[in-house]
Amino acid sequence: MTPEQVNRHLLHANEVARRAMGLGRHPFGAILVAPDFETVLAEQGNVDTVNHAESTLARTAATNFAPDYLWQCTLVTTVEPCAMCAGTQYWANIGRLVFGMTERELLALTGNHGENPTMDLPSRTVLAAGQKSVRVTGPVPDVQEAIAELHRTFWKA
Repeated sequence: MTPEQVNRHLLHANEVARRAMGLGRHPFGAILVAPDFETVLAEQGNVDTVNHAESTLARTAATNFAPDYLWQCTLVTTVEPCAMCAGTQYWANIGRLVFGMTERELLALTGNHGENPTMDLPSRTVLAAGQKSVRVTGPVPDVQEAIAELHRTFWKA
């Protein structure tokens, strides 16, 4: 994926997060990008504290696409996936991950918020514990401010 594609898809995922926020949900968004690095196959906003955007998207993708195809796809998400979401991506066999900002950067914005008790466990660590080599890109400085702004607005409200 080119840097231009990475930035464009992350901004798309951020718009999905904005829609989730408009529905009163936490501002997280994820999209699934096809092997051509252009086609968006699915998008998902956050649902609730156990149905995060990334894990919900990965489960739906695993139900609808063959594992060999998913291995060529990319999960693009606004914030680094938590351990649950990284694990779900791994088991869904999605071969690439792109995220805009880290979980640690999110914690700096949200503080010790009761609705978002972040885990200091990087997705790279979770994915590296497996037997498959998921390719990870992130954080992406070009889009971090746009993503952070949604979180500043939401978590302070």
